[in-house]
Amino acid sequence: MNLSSPPLPGPDLCTEAEVTRLVHEFYAQVRIDPLLGPIFAGHVADWPVHLDLLVDFWSAMLRGTRRFRGAPMSKHLVLPGLSQELFRQWLRLFHQVTATLGNPAMQAQADDMAERIAETFWQRYRLHNHVSLPTIPAPAPR
Repeated sequence: MNLSSPPLPGPDLCTEAEVTRLVHEFYAQVRIDPLLGPIFAGHVADWPVHLDLLVDFWSAMLRGTRRFRGAPMSKHLVLPGLSQELFRQWLRLFHQVTATLGNPAMQAQADDMAERIAETFWQRYRLHNHVSLPTIPAPAPR
């Protein structure tokens, strides 16, 4: 049993270039994904602006920077028709991309954060939209 936790966020975890690569590669996959692509296409009008915002978000999460300004939860709660499978697919793609980055510490931290974000968003989405579905199960061990 491994009781170690993922490394802590901070400037030594990864570079801004690695965060930018993560965000851009991940959302390139999201945009062509048959499940997620249409949802994002219907709600993201300006991809360069959206990607910049997401880089700021993940930089704050992984490097501890403070430039992210936004309220992502409230924007996601009002999206119609989200499902548990969509959140699972988001995580699958995320894990696939982090596995290619060549930074195991960043991968562990980003994957852990993404799992917590997906679970929190799904729980709150279910409550807000009165969806009675189970929680997202923990991913299979890697």
